[in-house]
Amino acid sequence: MIVRDIKIRLESGLEARPIALLVQEASKYESRIYIESGEKRVNAKSIMGMMSLGLDNGEALKVSVEGADEQEALKGIEQFLSGKNE
Repeated sequence: MIVRDIKIRLESGLEARPIALLVQEASKYESRIYIESGEKRVNAKSIMGMMSLGLDNGEALKVSVEGADEQEALKGIEQFLSGKNE
């Protein structure tokens, strides 16, 4: 399992469209991917779970990834959240 703190660098934060794209990115991987913010921990492959976090640009969150492709999955999620896929 890999756990990393990541700061969101998306101008619009995580609104509906970016969340849908993040869920799409997470769903590419076999690994289990969880996003934590405060007391909430949600599956990054769940659009409803991700919407419930209400994350904004500049917020820090914790990403935990576990599975066969965890390195690749973490890299993809980190690139997305840092705005490198926009």
